[in-house]
Amino acid sequence: MPSRFLFSLKAIFVLTLSLVSASSAAESDVWTNVDPSNQNVMFWHNHTGGRLDALKSIVQTFNESNPYGITVTEEFQESYRAIFHKMQDVLGTPETPDLVVAYPNQAYNYQLNDALVDMTSLLENPKWGLSSEELADFFPAFLKQDIFPQFGNARLGLAPNRSMEILYYNRDWLAELGHDEPPSTPEVFKLLACEAAKTPFSKADGDVSMGYGLVLDASRLASWSFAFGADIFDYETLQYNYDSNGTKQAMAFLQSLYAENCARPADDRADLLAEFSAGRLLFTTSSSSGLPFYKDAVKSGANFEWDVAPLPHTTPTPVMNLYGASVSIPKSTPERELATWLFVKYFTSPAIQVEWAQASNYFPVRQSAALRLDDYFKRHASYKTAFDLLQYGHHEPNESGYEAVRDMVKEALSATFVRGQNVENVLNKLNQDANANIRDD
Repeated sequence: MPSRFLFSLKAIFVLTLSLVSASSAAESDVWTNVDPSNQNVMFWHNHTGGRLDALKSIVQTFNESNPYGITVTEEFQESYRAIFHKMQDVLGTPETPDLVVAYPNQAYNYQLNDALVDMTSLLENPKWGLSSEELADFFPAFLKQDIFPQFGNARLGLAPNRSMEILYYNRDWLAELGHDEPPSTPEVFKLLACEAAKTPFSKADGDVSMGYGLVLDASRLASWSFAFGADIFDYETLQYNYDSNGTKQAMAFLQSLYAENCARPADDRADLLAEFSAGRLLFTTSSSSGLPFYKDAVKSGANFEWDVAPLPHTTPTPVMNLYGASVSIPKSTPERELATWLFVKYFTSPAIQVEWAQASNYFPVRQSAALRLDDYFKRHASYKTAFDLLQYGHHEPNESGYEAVRDMVKEALSATFVRGQNVENVLNKLNQDANANIRDD
């Protein structure tokens, strides 16, 4: 390629970059003279138990300490899905909250109605935003997840926490089967799962045993697809990839586990937790945020040594399914939007992240917060094991129709895993239906 052409391309790139930067700076300036004083902010969330107590404390401290007289009111709204459906009814009305927990695909759906604030200009504002050093302190994968190329790279959320899909395993039972370490490949995983199904754990409550238990859910298939070197979505073409060879291998692997009586489906995570803690389940996959629940359940159950690990994988390194809801700011008035942002900024500050991580068992989104968790890491080794896997994080689609596609995936898993239907046929149809859902959106 001629050097003059390369130079021209470089010049065009530099000019484009400077125009984008100038435009971004101009947009961020719109907040400089906005006054957030004495605004009331409504925050819809789904936190309960110890997490709710911690959130109430964080909100109270913010309300008492912020110099603008901003008052945040947190309001429990049941599950993520319940919040999503309720938001459909109130978007654009006075009942719309000022801050809402939302998975990326849910935020996408809201933005189809131009209902959310692009937080880019808030983050970059010289007066109210974050410095380049503060932005660099966020884990890059977490920041990336809430940027939507479908809406001109708008930032429709910011992560206050994250968790990931991990493998929980019974270390004592594994030792009884003659293994010191968790399986790192699907082949060894299947071998151990099938051995466990035929060889009950010595400390088990009852003589029924099973190798692997899983909830038939879209995140399970995504996690296993990642482990087999595939992705379920093409971010270049914005199309689903459920018909890829890797996903077909992952689905066939799961199907073979069930067919050989080495794995079983579960109704929900509580079912898996009960079976695992009773010593009747060697392996299960679940969120890292469940670590304290597993600790308490095992201690009051069969009381054995257990730990966590990455899913067995065919890739050179693990590929971990990183997920969790961010917080989004629905459009209202500049004053309320800015007041809401200031709470988000506070919520994601390093000191509050340390407090929130320890209370919620989510991962902090700031690297400096992680540096302050040394004592917590020492007291919670499994949390540290999971935390160290963040470097291998990947994520599920942020496409709006993924909410409906998740139901399609659940049916596809049931068709193959339980009913034994042909994997290739089921996944080809799933891919067609999922992509048709994008076109119909």
